[in-house]
Amino acid sequence: MADVSSDRLLNEVLARDAALLTETVREAGALALSLFRTELKNWTKGASSPVSEADIAVNDLIEKHLRSATPEYGWLSEESADDEARLGKPLVWIVDPIDGTRGYLAGREDWCVSVALVEGTSPVLAAVFAPASDEFFFAMRGQGAACNNVAIHARSGTALDFSRVAGPKPLVERLSTSSDEIVLHPRIGSLALRLCRVAEGRLDAAFAGGQSRDWDLAAANLIVQEADGNMTALSGDAIPYNRREVTHGVLVAAGRDRHARIVEHFRNRPLP
Repeated sequence: MADVSSDRLLNEVLARDAALLTETVREAGALALSLFRTELKNWTKGASSPVSEADIAVNDLIEKHLRSATPEYGWLSEESADDEARLGKPLVWIVDPIDGTRGYLAGREDWCVSVALVEGTSPVLAAVFAPASDEFFFAMRGQGAACNNVAIHARSGTALDFSRVAGPKPLVERLSTSSDEIVLHPRIGSLALRLCRVAEGRLDAAFAGGQSRDWDLAAANLIVQEADGNMTALSGDAIPYNRREVTHGVLVAAGRDRHARIVEHFRNRPLP
């Protein structure tokens, strides 16, 4: 009985937080869009990661909205200093204010705002908003996934049409049994948006090379899962979030049967 009460309480919390998340991410997307294709200060963080004053402004807006409403939750964002207090929190917001900053600064439209709520190590709420194309992806654990309030589903089947596969070409080429040149889907700068294209059935599969972070993945992961897809490490292992180490290795997302075929392929032919 205690578990039933606990689940009911969590569902009530998630319903409240779903409304908060939707409102916040829409407002954040509107701010990012208002600054899109304007003169922005930008600089390089780390070895080669671009960041702009738009990233910071959007991050500040999201943080103000979410942390003031849920002060007891943890926080992990690409554009905030990491506070390991999050590791002791049952619920944690994981945020990428602008995923695809390089494309955003270049004036391309393949960028988005990506926010997930994680319970333990698994996402339970997710929103990915691509304002330039007005696509709002949303998922709640156990409730399915939608884009602009219309249910979405990953493509069924196991066949691989490489023109509907996105990701690093040297990696995808390892799936091919032919020596012929393969032609992949054009590159999508935002990893979160690339993965959501699997969830809505526009792509058969998508890969992420190594070095993706929690904030690139968490929201899209839930959206794929709730859209009848699967997204895991290449080994088939689930992707854990909100751990001390937030960097992940090679990942794949696809409809469930196709995903199983791809994972099996790489089990038999592991990467060097």
